[in-house]
Amino acid sequence: MAAPATTQCCAPIAREPLGEAEAAELATLLKAVADPVRLRLLSMIGSHAGGEACVCDLTGVFDLTAPTISHHLKVLRTAGLIDGERRGTWVYYRIVPEVVNKLGALFAPLSTPAPAQAQNGPVDVELITV
Repeated sequence: MAAPATTQCCAPIAREPLGEAEAAELATLLKAVADPVRLRLLSMIGSHAGGEACVCDLTGVFDLTAPTISHHLKVLRTAGLIDGERRGTWVYYRIVPEVVNKLGALFAPLSTPAPAQAQNGPVDVELITV
């Protein structure tokens, strides 16, 4: 039998465990994007030319009523992920980058090891195949 292969494990995702308040805040954001329609709305607004999208451009894409789209936009807005501005008859929505970035930062691997990892060195993981 060949010697087991040893490989270095990946870097941790978080620098430190989440505190209670931060976990509650992130849970609210995750709940807001945990719906496929809201996730699509967020991506449509964020990728729209000029950085903002008129509600009139968002409603026709879905096979949903305007009040349902408005509900989903309200959930995203209440969570702080988007902001809106009324211009005449229409509301124009834009991403709130500092809030959306909190979601991205939660899942982005660290470029530098966590403090505890840096002190202890790399972690070796032994993979055994049968």
